[in-house]
Amino acid sequence: MLSSVQNPRFLLLHLPPKHLHFATTKAIHTSQTLALSPSTSPPVSQILTLRHSLLSRRSTAVELAEAYLARLRRTEPQLKSFLHVSENALKEAAEIDRRIERNEAVGPMAGVLVAVKDNICTADMPSTAGSRALEGYRPPFDATAVRKLRESGAIVIGKTNLDEFGMGSTTEGSAYQVTANPWDLSRVPGGSSGGSAAAVSARQCVVSLGSDTGGSVRQPASFCGVVGLKPTYGCVSRYGLVAYASSLDVIGCFGSSVTDTGILLHAISGHDRFDATSSKRQVPAFTSQFISKDLLESKPLKGLRVGIIRETIDDGVDPDVISSVCGAACHLEELGCIVTEVSLPSFSLGLPAYYILASSESSSNLSRYDGVRYGNQVVADELNSLYGNSRAKGFGSEVKMRILMGTYALSAGYYDAYYKRAQQVRTLIQKSFKEALDKNDILISPAAPSVAYKIGEKKNDPLAMYAGDIMTVNVNLAGLPALVLPCGFVEEESTSLPVGFQMIGAAFDEEKLLKVGHIFEQTLRGCNFVPPLVADDFPC
Repeated sequence: MLSSVQNPRFLLLHLPPKHLHFATTKAIHTSQTLALSPSTSPPVSQILTLRHSLLSRRSTAVELAEAYLARLRRTEPQLKSFLHVSENALKEAAEIDRRIERNEAVGPMAGVLVAVKDNICTADMPSTAGSRALEGYRPPFDATAVRKLRESGAIVIGKTNLDEFGMGSTTEGSAYQVTANPWDLSRVPGGSSGGSAAAVSARQCVVSLGSDTGGSVRQPASFCGVVGLKPTYGCVSRYGLVAYASSLDVIGCFGSSVTDTGILLHAISGHDRFDATSSKRQVPAFTSQFISKDLLESKPLKGLRVGIIRETIDDGVDPDVISSVCGAACHLEELGCIVTEVSLPSFSLGLPAYYILASSESSSNLSRYDGVRYGNQVVADELNSLYGNSRAKGFGSEVKMRILMGTYALSAGYYDAYYKRAQQVRTLIQKSFKEALDKNDILISPAAPSVAYKIGEKKNDPLAMYAGDIMTVNVNLAGLPALVLPCGFVEEESTSLPVGFQMIGAAFDEEKLLKVGHIFEQTLRGCNFVPPLVADDFPC
């Protein structure tokens, strides 16, 4: 079986001299670190294991739900992943047990406990989007993704914390609480889907749903050491997702393994008549081509063309993160991939274009929260005061700032200089990705320029926080799918923090990304991505 402890051949052949010294040194250090646990097994699908236990009647759905709820209650005071925990989880589990007892068919996700980001509507639980403007709001319907999960037998265990309306990269922007990273409680889990990522990492649930407008699934996945998938725009219905930037928003998936992430994606994908942007393409069985590690050939990815994006392994990225990602590229080479360097000259333009477009769309989308149509109302003597006071009290500082930025960019006299130009940059980015993916099967990059940082470290420096999205926003602008996999660790203050790398594919190429990711995951040895907080429950 191949090992992640490898000679950094790709690093030495392809990186310029200024990277060689620290990259080589770090690869040696990483090898020593990973060698401490050579017997670590690859991740096992919790969904398939749970299903086998249920159908073989070795365990009941109630017993499995109780185990997860017990872990949730034990870890939640420290993590604060959830804004609301379902009161019906055990009742729904009992109903699944009754159906199995009667030998009735159950769905492919029967008994699977799913956490849902709190900007995705659920009829039986609050959906606040992390904002005081929607405090106490209970939608009269389920989002399409949630409805499909329930129809497949899944149990929604609760609603997870997020940056208000999805605007943030740390989950510190929630109006209710700050979520901690399971690997180090003094650090952020990432954002805006930090609650969903932390919940999967700490095994408070089996899988979870998040949303990704500019990296809000992928960056938290990297920070928390889990698998995160941003689907192609249109692959999953957005009906029931609280809108931030409608041309960029997608519902994404978190899992502790690639198999679980693929099963979750299959359950929620497909056309929806309530979302005109959802694709009518047939949904493939994303995990049907997965091969057991025992049956893999020595070069299972022979001939696969992989391009590592040059602009993502340059200045401004933590050298330790670069080393980990280049180590992942080495591993792909050992699996038979042809790894080359590609340049996307428009890559650096994505960040300013994204924040202009996302802020502009948010200023329009959030205009509905005026205390009359939507949102909690502040009593006032006249209408303008009611609008103004309701919004002032309901929105946090980050949301207000982005609304102001977007309104300015759309205002008369500035539209051409900002919004129109940003749309032109978006077209350039789409073209550059198409050209690169015509020559390569997948592209790879870091998922974030650093590992998880301290809570409060960047809260008062929004530009530094925005810069952390540089690796992910271009994918949203191009509407492409991307999969983040944990690939190693970085030592900071005697704490091992996970690092994730991002694989980008052509539109609707999720099946290929998941297949490659599964082989990578199965052959990566020496890494155990279970945080110390719950390590006793999941021995190697």
